[in-house]
Amino acid sequence: MGLIEEALSGVITEEMKQVACDEGVTEEFVRRGVAHGHIVIPVSPYRKVKICGIGEGLRTKVNASIGTSSDIVDIDMEIEKARQAELAGADTLMELSTGGDFAFIRKRIVESTRLSVGSVPLYQAFIEAARKDGAVVNMNEDDLFRITEEQARLGTNFMAIHTGINFETLKRLKNQGRHGGLVSRGGAFLSAWMLHNEKENPLYSEFDYLLEILKKHEVTLSMGNGMRAGAIHDSTDRAQIQELIINSELADKAHAEGVQTIVEGPGHVPIDEIETNVILQKRLTNHKPFYMLGPIVTDIAPGYDDRVSAIGASLASAYGADFICYVTPAEHLALPTPEEVYEGVISSRIAAHVGDMIKLKKRDKDLEMAHARRELNWERQYSAAINPERAKKIRSERMPADSDACTMCGDFCAIKIVNKYFSF
Repeated sequence: MGLIEEALSGVITEEMKQVACDEGVTEEFVRRGVAHGHIVIPVSPYRKVKICGIGEGLRTKVNASIGTSSDIVDIDMEIEKARQAELAGADTLMELSTGGDFAFIRKRIVESTRLSVGSVPLYQAFIEAARKDGAVVNMNEDDLFRITEEQARLGTNFMAIHTGINFETLKRLKNQGRHGGLVSRGGAFLSAWMLHNEKENPLYSEFDYLLEILKKHEVTLSMGNGMRAGAIHDSTDRAQIQELIINSELADKAHAEGVQTIVEGPGHVPIDEIETNVILQKRLTNHKPFYMLGPIVTDIAPGYDDRVSAIGASLASAYGADFICYVTPAEHLALPTPEEVYEGVISSRIAAHVGDMIKLKKRDKDLEMAHARRELNWERQYSAAINPERAKKIRSERMPADSDACTMCGDFCAIKIVNKYFSF
């Protein structure tokens, strides 16, 4: 029995107990969330992972995406990225390689981490078609499902699968147009294949078969957002909403079949549309876990898109998004380095925490920091910090003469002055 079936039968599994313990909620709360499709817990029969609950009433989770490109195939660097992502506190990892030996790379990455690992099987299917038959439009439908199953057997915990792209979705895209074009690699592959072959998306037309594979291998379905905007002027357009409608209907079907399901959301969104997107996503999907890709809230800050995304992610989390895909400073520019992966995770973790302060009303960590600062207790401040090592490094490089204060205030530390006269 899968987790949904066990939850519906009233069984509280070890995974549910672990999530309840980690999140400070009751085991029954987690069981009901899984039963109703509001919470997922990615698992795999092929490997043990650090258990992570994603969904309503739980801490907002952060995903880090890594993987080779057609220009740079360095497996050791990707393993180091996985290590840095885990070190920075990522909750999950997506392995999205588009260059090199896909099976070997994924196997090495999966073996190198305790985190749940996600993938996008169609990348491999389309790129192998291009290598073998000269073009992505020559992809064989059977290969798409074969590769999905092969990746599941490697211990993949969740998969982004572009089920909501069909001819109706493409009609909306064509009729409205786009300022920023189509930026989803999966969306581009599928759209080109459908238009060239004049055939429906097999992930949509053969959805029942897809569910059989996912259920057999206990893979969590993450419904891909192939029509996401790549420019804020395309945000919340007809193609994106059409895809969301299709994915919402399929998500209900997947849950009814016992397949845990996440629904992905848009990428470039101005801040005045973030709440609308969260409300739409939650309402249409019957409150399935919402995986927000970013969102990036302005298009003009390449080199700083981890910060741009953190602004959007903090609002998305506050409004109810459950899962955030990080963005690195290299977004739109280059394949990220391990250092940029680390920075991207930290930025998104800060954003998730800021959102959870609103969504979950959890501000105990900030209160701990406030008290530590009031008492000029530096070790306590470090332990409360989201990145203790960075805080220690900055202070140690500019250590003040008065070890109680900092070099910002020096002899004129406001807290130290007032602490002589007041006891808070």
